[in-house]
Amino acid sequence: MTLTLPPRVTDRAFARLAEIAEMTGEQKALRVAVDGGGCSGFQYNIQLDDPAADDIVLEKDGQKVLVDTVSLPFLSNAVIDFTEELIGARFVVENPNASSSCGCGTSFSM
Repeated sequence: MTLTLPPRVTDRAFARLAEIAEMTGEQKALRVAVDGGGCSGFQYNIQLDDPAADDIVLEKDGQKVLVDTVSLPFLSNAVIDFTEELIGARFVVENPNASSSCGCGTSFSM
């Protein structure tokens, strides 16, 4: 049996969540989910949301990242980060389980 480890969230991602909460005046968690679809078979769905009863909650300094139990195996050992590049700033997932990913950065296959 393979052990499913939750993803790791970087300090930079938690710090960005705190900035968003400060700007909006709302304390929302970051939900990272995996859905079927996209150009490679699976796609990441990253949005601000409220916790659900069966979510895995990763928390630091009052900021929360949520992963639902269906998405957890797809995100085992992944790293959730925040990056700022010339094309824009976004949350990203570095996923060791993905055998390939798309140029868009939100779609992958296993």
